[in-house]
Amino acid sequence: MFIDRVKIIVKAGNGGMGCNSLYTDKYTRYGIPDGGDGGKGADIILKASRNVYTLVDFQYHHEFIAPNGRHGSSNTKRGAAGKDWVVQVPLGTLVVDEKTNCLLEDMCKDGQELVVAKGGDGGKGNRTKKDATPGKKGEYKTLILDLKLIADVGIVGFPNAGKSTLITGVSSARPKIAAYPFTTIDPILGVVRKDDFTFTIVDIPGLIEGAHQGRGLGDQFLRHVERTKILVHIVDMAGVDTRDPLEDYVALNNELELYGKGVMDKVQVLVANKMDLDVAKDNLKRFKKKFKKKIIPISAKEKENLDALIDEIAKILQKNSR
Repeated sequence: MFIDRVKIIVKAGNGGMGCNSLYTDKYTRYGIPDGGDGGKGADIILKASRNVYTLVDFQYHHEFIAPNGRHGSSNTKRGAAGKDWVVQVPLGTLVVDEKTNCLLEDMCKDGQELVVAKGGDGGKGNRTKKDATPGKKGEYKTLILDLKLIADVGIVGFPNAGKSTLITGVSSARPKIAAYPFTTIDPILGVVRKDDFTFTIVDIPGLIEGAHQGRGLGDQFLRHVERTKILVHIVDMAGVDTRDPLEDYVALNNELELYGKGVMDKVQVLVANKMDLDVAKDNLKRFKKKFKKKIIPISAKEKENLDALIDEIAKILQKNSR
């Protein structure tokens, strides 16, 4: 299950109470104040991790209540601080305060940390000859965690164009594959290695016309290619679902343009898939005649010419990283 938007409640620990205490012995007539301070309440910290890929865990565990600080005691002993609670989130998680609707942080770097709820300070003991004070309360917040995947390459195309077969052929990802549309219903991340160069690739579910307006959940899927560096635009050149590949190419680019957010401005690697089928060759000739663009013919199913596609992607990524 892929979850990319959740609401969580965070409550930091309260500070421990300061202690009211008097030290007395047979030589001390009135007693000496010796109450210790209370310990600080625990913070709640979000930490971005490249080893976490979805927010699904927060679907079932959405309340985080950190421990309180311990109370102070006599002999000026300070109470122990509560142990901070570190919660791991996927790279690309946007943290939004629900009350103010303010973006608190974009968790886009591995190991990046954000204190989302600060623990209360401990109360003061009476060792300063003032009455002891209670600890302060820890912060309480409701947060929205909004995940936008971070990947180098995004694969886009209409349903049944062969996106899942492609990501299986070039990476270790193993999505469900079947000969019918909408087999993929969640974004799939994969890692591709080319010699000493490694890049990440994401396959989003197939788009349909009207995707930019949310039809077929298209707007929710497109948000996961907003952060990619380039797009692999895969066209079913065989038109196995009685679709016309030339019309598909124009229609999908139109959806990307209407969606906005810079998606259409990304470099596109154009791919003609299903070239193992005879009709694809004739359609490719028509395509090249109408669109004067570089297009890489492949058969994802037969794993034909995938090396040429990987080489092209790696070349563009390496060029853009200089």
